[in-house]
Order: sequence, then C-alpha cells, then structure tokens
Amino acid sequence: MKSLSIASGKGGVGKTSFVISLALALQELSQKVLIFDADLGLANVDIMLGLSPKFDIRYVLNAQLQLKDIILDTEYGFSIIPAGSGVSELTQLNTAQKLILKSQMEEAFKPFDFLLFDISAGINDNVLFFSNLAEERIVLVTPEPTSMADAYAYLKVAYRRCRIKEFHLIVNMVRDDAEGKKIYQQLLYVSEKFLPELKISLLGILPYDECVKKAIRSQIPFVKYCPDAKISTRIKEIAFKMLNRKKMQHNKYLTEFLERFSQL
Repeated sequence: MKSLSIASGKGGVGKTSFVISLALALQELSQKVLIFDADLGLANVDIMLGLSPKFDIRYVLNAQLQLKDIILDTEYGFSIIPAGSGVSELTQLNTAQKLILKSQMEEAFKPFDFLLFDISAGINDNVLFFSNLAEERIVLVTPEPTSMADAYAYLKVAYRRCRIKEFHLIVNMVRDDAEGKKIYQQLLYVSEKFLPELKISLLGILPYDECVKKAIRSQIPFVKYCPDAKISTRIKEIAFKMLNRKKMQHNKYLTEFLERFSQL
C-alpha cells in the first residue's frame, strides 16, 4: 500500500477536488484506492461526491464502530472514510483517539493499493499528524500570494516539528506552464534560502479550467465530468507517475506504514 497526504496550508486552492480526481485516475489504472477525509471537523469529500454517509469517523472514535465498518464505496470505484462536518472536537485528536485509529488501521487499509489523506487547511496538530503518517506528501499551491505564503508555512512547520524533508508540489489554477514553473521556482528559492534541508520536487502543473467549477457544482469528479480537458489529462499523468513510483519502491508494505504510526 502507498500512502499519500495532500495538504495546502490555505483553503480554497482545489485540494479536495484534486484528491477526488486523483483517486479516480488511479482507480482507472486498476488500483484500489481509499480516500481518508482527514479534515475531521469540516469534512467535504462526501459533499463533493453527492453522498450522505450514515456513519463517519465519530462512530469509530466513540467506539461504536470499527474503522473498516465506515468505509463507503462510491460509484466511481474508489472508497472513502467520511469525517464529521461542523464537529469542533474532531479538529484536535487526543492520544486516546489516535490509539483507537492505530489499532484498527491494518484491517481497514489492507485491501487497498493507495491511501490518500485529504488533510485540512492550516498547520494544526491534525495536519501534522496525518502528514507524518503518510509515506509521501503532496502540497497544492496556487499563484495567489496567500497560497504561496501558507504553503511555505506548512513546509516550515512540518520540517521543524516533524523533521519531514521531502515534498511533492502541485501548482494549480495557472494560466500556463510558464506561470506554474515560476511559482515552483519562487517557492524553491525561499525554501533553499531558509530551509536548505528540504527537498521539493515539482509533481505537476494544473491549468485553470472552468470545467472544474461546473464539476464541483454537479458533484462529479472533474476527470469524469470533462475527461478530455487538459487538466484531466494532467491528473492522469500524475496518477501514472505515482503508480510508477510505487512500483519502483517495491510496494512498501502496510507494516512499514504502521511502524511510522507507532513513532508518532
């Protein structure tokens, strides 16, 4: 199993829409994919898919259900673990809650090839917890100065508090590839100047496309809604890259994932 966290620092940059479409693109490559909605207090993966889950992560943390019992299959072939919406107590997991999740993860995650953590905006403890749990980390950024500043803040805190050094960057909502590369170079310049230990690779550049807004309003993944759009092609390329990385790394097993968890 390959685990990925997807963070942004700032909200409103298209992170959840990206996660959902990446899951679909990986599923179309014959991968079994699970999205863990790690924005525990303000969940929206289910909303963006037009779903109304009967159960969510609260039932697990309250010891009413097992983690595997709340996994919800979607019509697109991938599955989700729903979180709660408007539940402030979930925004900071305590030690006991983390232990509950740990005890149930192996059984819940074992059937899947890819696990995608859709992490909340900001730099709180939950963000760092799920970032540290994942095998690899993707950061989404847009050309907005606030997005770049918040993405850098996330990188800085993730390194200083968790010693995370390697990240993949997705530049979203750009006019063209030149703008995307410029954003990457600017973030790379700042990180090399102040955090030279970090390694930030450019994983992909996604163009701005009105079809994404239409897909969100229709509660359909944009890869499905506009499959021939350039942004959909780019998502499929990113999925192919991640699948190749998984193969090159000899399919690291769930036990390694749990070993990382035990160190948190």
